[in-house]
Amino acid sequence: MSTKINHSMSLAKPDATDISTKQKVALAIGIIGLFIMVLAFLNVNFPNRAVFLSLSLVTISVGTVIYSRDAYLTKLEGIKNDGVWFKSISSRGLWGWIVGMIITTFYIVLYFFPTYLGLGENGNPNSGLIILFDPLSQLLSGRNASQWFVYGTLYTVAILIFGYKFILKYKHNHYQQVRTLSVMFFQLGFAFLIPEFMYVMNNDLPYYDLKSLWPLNYYIFDEWSVTGFLSNGTVGLALILFGILSIFVISPILTYKYGKRWYCSWVCGCGGLAETAGDSFRQLSSKKLSAWKLERWLVHIVLVFSVVMTVAMVYTYLGYDSTNFWLTREVFIIAVIAFLSVIFGFVLYFKGKELGKDAKIGAIGFFVVILLLLVLHFTGTTQEVFFIQGSTLRSAYGLYIGSIFSGVIGTGFYPILGSRSWCRFGCPMAAILGFQQRLFSKFRITTNGGQCISCGNCSTYCEMGIDVRAYAQKGENIVRSSCVGCGICAAVCPRGVLKLENASEKGRINSNDILLGNDVNLLDLINQK
Repeated sequence: MSTKINHSMSLAKPDATDISTKQKVALAIGIIGLFIMVLAFLNVNFPNRAVFLSLSLVTISVGTVIYSRDAYLTKLEGIKNDGVWFKSISSRGLWGWIVGMIITTFYIVLYFFPTYLGLGENGNPNSGLIILFDPLSQLLSGRNASQWFVYGTLYTVAILIFGYKFILKYKHNHYQQVRTLSVMFFQLGFAFLIPEFMYVMNNDLPYYDLKSLWPLNYYIFDEWSVTGFLSNGTVGLALILFGILSIFVISPILTYKYGKRWYCSWVCGCGGLAETAGDSFRQLSSKKLSAWKLERWLVHIVLVFSVVMTVAMVYTYLGYDSTNFWLTREVFIIAVIAFLSVIFGFVLYFKGKELGKDAKIGAIGFFVVILLLLVLHFTGTTQEVFFIQGSTLRSAYGLYIGSIFSGVIGTGFYPILGSRSWCRFGCPMAAILGFQQRLFSKFRITTNGGQCISCGNCSTYCEMGIDVRAYAQKGENIVRSSCVGCGICAAVCPRGVLKLENASEKGRINSNDILLGNDVNLLDLINQK
């Protein structure tokens, strides 16, 4: 029994809620599953890998399910984000740092030292942790596991079991349940199973996650990938065309109708993991103005880098002779510059006043991109672009953005920076969708400032670092590029102040700080509504 003398005058217990006996048993069951994987990592030779892999995944899943049911089904429906700042793991305490270091170390080994996980190279068989997953990989695609199959399996299991936990936690909110089921479905089907089945049907096709769009799917336009698709006839060509249509047609239409939430909160695997496994850390996202400024600069710098690197990557394997292929380097660069110029001119003409000072920053970014593309064209050779070897440049994006930023930092730092640090500061797809959402979307979060009690729940649990309360207090609609439409702010509001809507663009952005009765004729305002 604790001997601590509690001098708090609060009606509510200020300490972290102790876990129940059933929850302790559930943790023990889950740890057994993790222990099996640790033994595999240490090269313990299990007599029947299929059985032990199944035992490991089942015990981890069962432990999580039992813990979740005892934690949330024994409570009344309603807001469950209580006590997070009193728990070491969810308040940057010792356990938070330990978990963050473990996850970060795993990502570093996964990306840069897969042999430590047991990956067999040069025809050698797998060992360690990876060989434990060979039976499942053989069952699905008839090949031995790789480090990416291990990662994909663990990633999918995490989204499924923590998604179930999330559904129980927000059982009072239909929107949260539906969108969580959506990310579970897309991760299991589109990201995990379908690529494995596609390999069985045609093992010459490059790996292709149908829901991963450029620039997240940065490798789709690499030479080996394009060659692989085109060499597989109609199916390969259809997949490339689907990828292009997804970028330039499907995605803009869905973002216009529903905002970026259709992807970031309903489909994306990165967002799916952040919303499920990362839910306990959403309150750690910084709400400081300095963080917002850093976010705006950093995410758009990554976007510029992604665009230029993709163009440079394609440029390296295009030729100069139009008799061989009509899309020469010169035609490609001209087409890209023309397309970007049309987009920039369109935005400036229709949304220039709305952008205000941001239009100047956007203009600077536009001219930087154009200048880089011109430098690329006039200095590029058959071997080098930007005076750098083409092969080195092609791997730069995958290393610095695809591996270090999105994986090591984006996921490994969940317990330190919050669950959406990659989505907020680095994801180029989020930058593109956010740009479309801010300027050409029907989506907004409406607020009823008259009922706001300034409790701060909405701001605390916004994983994108938006100070939602500041908008709610003034009765302003929330129209932010970074908002992923997760709806947690509305789910944790005790007064029903916030509401996610898709309506006409008219009146979507209202800049009045405070709406007073003598500012407008309220009857006229009501009639207009």
